[in-house]
Amino acid sequence: MGMLKEFKEFAMKGNLIDIAVGFVMGAAFTKIVTVFTQNMVAPLISMLTENVRFDQMEWVLRDEVLGPDGAVATAKVAVSYGMFLTALIDFIIVAFVMFMVVKAVNKMKKAEPAAAPAGPTNEEKLLMEIRDALKK
Repeated sequence: MGMLKEFKEFAMKGNLIDIAVGFVMGAAFTKIVTVFTQNMVAPLISMLTENVRFDQMEWVLRDEVLGPDGAVATAKVAVSYGMFLTALIDFIIVAFVMFMVVKAVNKMKKAEPAAAPAGPTNEEKLLMEIRDALKK
């Protein structure tokens, strides 16, 4: 029963909810970046690579071989690096945006003025007066 109570306290502090919201927003943002990469970045790169579709870029190690009956006797062997490059670009964009968000949050934390130290309480003032009187 102790672990359940501890989990309930953890969840009610807001930490779990903050993590869940961050996770959902991160997943949605990643989807936006993926669409951006596939529909805006990839066409620009395909123009540079002589109209090769970015996600179909591959390094063919062995072409497929057809048998005498026209059926595929040996399958094509290729390293498909286009999808990997797309995922890598997605990661770089997401990582850069997360870096900028963390940097902005850290800057806002530093920008908050430090709280002024509280003055001495009445009891502390009285004790200081007694101390000063005893020094005389």
